[in-house]
Amino acid sequence: MKALLSYVKQNRFEVVFFSILFLFSVFLFWKTFRLDQDGNILIATKVWSDFSATIPLIRSFSFGSNFPPEYPIFAGPPIKYHFVFFALVGLIEKTGIPLHFALNGLSIVSFFSLLIFIYILAKTVFKKKAIGYLSVILFLFNSSFSFLEFFKRSPLSSKTILEIIQNKNFPSFGPYDGKTVSAFWNLNIYTNQRHLAFAYAAFLFLIYVIYLSAQKPKRLTLNKSLLLGLLIGLFPLIHFPVFGMMGMTLILSVALFPKIGKKVILIGLIAIIIAAPQILYMYLQPQGTGGITFRPGYLVENLNLVNFISYWFLNLGLTLILAPLGFILAKREQRKIFIPFLILFILGNLFQFSVEIAANHKFFNLSTIGLNMFTAYFIYKIWTINKLGKVSSLLLILPLTLSGLIDLFPIINDTHMTVEDIPNNKTAYFILRNTPKDSAFLNATYLYDPASLAGRNIYLGWPYFAWSAGYNSTTRYNKMKNILSASDKNIACQALLKEGLNYLETQNPTSLEGITVNHSFYDDNFIKIFYDKDKQISIYDIDLSCM
Repeated sequence: MKALLSYVKQNRFEVVFFSILFLFSVFLFWKTFRLDQDGNILIATKVWSDFSATIPLIRSFSFGSNFPPEYPIFAGPPIKYHFVFFALVGLIEKTGIPLHFALNGLSIVSFFSLLIFIYILAKTVFKKKAIGYLSVILFLFNSSFSFLEFFKRSPLSSKTILEIIQNKNFPSFGPYDGKTVSAFWNLNIYTNQRHLAFAYAAFLFLIYVIYLSAQKPKRLTLNKSLLLGLLIGLFPLIHFPVFGMMGMTLILSVALFPKIGKKVILIGLIAIIIAAPQILYMYLQPQGTGGITFRPGYLVENLNLVNFISYWFLNLGLTLILAPLGFILAKREQRKIFIPFLILFILGNLFQFSVEIAANHKFFNLSTIGLNMFTAYFIYKIWTINKLGKVSSLLLILPLTLSGLIDLFPIINDTHMTVEDIPNNKTAYFILRNTPKDSAFLNATYLYDPASLAGRNIYLGWPYFAWSAGYNSTTRYNKMKNILSASDKNIACQALLKEGLNYLETQNPTSLEGITVNHSFYDDNFIKIFYDKDKQISIYDIDLSCM
């Protein structure tokens, strides 16, 4: 206790800064997801789409029996998506803790840990708290030039501050709105992808350990090496892309820090041994789509040198200039930390690592964390020159953070959509109480289907999610279409049983795009075990009907 009080007394500003970061983390995640007083789910509109895949994954572990794991919105094949974060949330909910406490609690800890590791790594490498503080600020408030789009829409005036505070839309959301600045720089990426912050925090922890060990090699003992190898080896199930980034970092570290090269090799070997079965199970399946392909330029249109530089200048802003300047001013050992982040940036611009090129944002979000540290170092060096340097530093911070400040208010001002949850959702409640936990449903809706809310696997959720995870959603969609429009019981039963389905849901009218449901056929030929009159949802028992 005395040691803690002594630390607080000597580091009051640091403690206040950490406290603000924690409160901000609480606000960020509680604002975007929670339960209302009636137990229904309130989801911010800007995370609505992604959470239609997140909630089924969580519920498959809390209310279902998803082992060996399947992707709950693509029932049948082994899971191809890193699921451990959401499985842990599900297990927490299973103990009786409400869903919003389980998900937000783990999200808050993960995001707060990321902020702390950004601070610690920057402070350790550059030996200045101020650089740590500024690195965190640059992370929270992105340096893109998306503010130019905001001022195109709302020119500078006496109302500008009010317009920023009342803003409800991201000024630029490329490539989805046709604009150049990416959608992936604002904090919406962390409120949507709740597992991302934890993965990035772990990556920074690895960089931190390697950097400290390179200064004093004896710190990296055999036991620590074994433990670190084990932790990295578990990452294919936690976040597979970051696992690859960690592997790349270990390879680089052998060359960058030869004094600990042998121990780093040992860490890598242990990680490979632990990770290999996971990779074989999850990612090397014969069915599905995806793979690594040479795809230079990321989202740059009409790729050439001028367009490439223009794209990244608009997306990184002054960071594209200041980070290299910080690298030049840094000491030799400090420069080595820059290399892994630079390689991530290069790899993301050369290769496509999944079926969707936009998913490469994971490389750039992480690389900019490192670039921000060197930008912060450059600004600090300018600050220490003279009074003019201090003024110049403050003037540089404004364009480096203005877009991030503007991007914060659409999250603050976002509204919520309501999903009826158990027990208010009659269909979901029936499914939870009357069907086996490991049963699979041919679903009536793509988004927030009652079977998904009850923790059961469904045949095909929103096809984009299955496709982006590497599954062949087109083939499954066509099968679903044929089954639901069937008029021959033998053919329908054969198809349903072949796909491993136990129950069939229908809703009249259907919300499944491009699909016609033969309601009278299923009413006449299949055993109906539930009907929700208000929502016109029917559930049929396939096993009983097709005996």
